[in-house]
Amino acid sequence: MSYVHGIVAAVPTANRQAFIEHARKAAAVFKEHGALKVVECWGDDVPEGEVTSFPMAVQCQPDESVVFSWLVWPSREVRDQAMARIMEDPRLSPEVNPMPFDGKRLIHGGFAMVIEE
Repeated sequence: MSYVHGIVAAVPTANRQAFIEHARKAAAVFKEHGALKVVECWGDDVPEGEVTSFPMAVQCQPDESVVFSWLVWPSREVRDQAMARIMEDPRLSPEVNPMPFDGKRLIHGGFAMVIEE
């Protein structure tokens, strides 16, 4: 079964177009290195929680929007091998494709699929 890498971040709402351009460039690199699918989503209905929530998890500020992304890989092994190469890929360097958000508040993780229908 495939493997999913999920990401949640807070992006300044004013940087929406810059984020889309950044994500398009990054998606091409991820797919070149083996990702089967890259999905980027801009928060549209992301409520604040009282105990936990996406906005709380990424310390989302009033002038920011939550972004939810995931990449589908053939396996964890493919993802792990690819990420080592991707981190060295000059097309994703801050000079070439700067992140239009605070990467320190980005959360991410890998997930083994248990149902895929």
